Amino acid sequence: MATDEWLSRWEDGRIGFHRSAPHASLQRHWPTLGAPPRGKVLVPLCGKSLDMRWLAEQGHPVLGLELSSLAIEQFIAEGEGPVSRYTQGDFTCCRQGSIELWCGDFFHFHTAQAAELAAFYDRAALIALPEATRQRYAFHLAQLLLPGTRGLLISLVDTQSPEGGPPYSVDHDEVERLFAPNFELTLLETLPPEAGGKQESVWSLVRRGPRQDTGPGE
Repeated sequence: MATDEWLSRWEDGRIGFHRSAPHASLQRHWPTLGAPPRGKVLVPLCGKSLDMRWLAEQGHPVLGLELSSLAIEQFIAEGEGPVSRYTQGDFTCCRQGSIELWCGDFFHFHTAQAAELAAFYDRAALIALPEATRQRYAFHLAQLLLPGTRGLLISLVDTQSPEGGPPYSVDHDEVERLFAPNFELTLLETLPPEAGGKQESVWSLVRRGPRQDTGPGE
């Protein structure tokens, strides 16, 4: 993954992708997803997204994975309540309420640590990764999840600067190519382009079949 670029964005405060409110598409589509009530939700490359607080308010324990310790510390500082800190394998972790934040590399998160996951939400992980890493990400996500696990994915197409990023432009064909081998995919909504030409699409994903043991980059 583009580690240096991601970390430098947080260090420099270049986080225009961060939203000051929960994503409207999450609020609109999550209740129809069929995720287990009070099931733990994985949020990869979570940043300091307020979507995690919204999911927690719906009764879900949340596990956010994030590479930048700055993002995690900012999320904690902007929240309320005591914070506990601990380590888990390669990750330094903290918990505030029903939200756990693990700081480290997503690709070092393994199936034994994912046993309690009941759902996932990806607004900014896939589109934060360069093309060369996205296939590895899609496979590793599938490897972590039990059959039947449901998730919501928000992809983005940049109609004006498709070669720039992050966030990177990932069109519908690529989403289907990456995820269809291991997930049942349903396109729920394509939003009108925002200022700057960025257009988001919302997908429902359901994990197919058994976990696999090998794949790209494993």
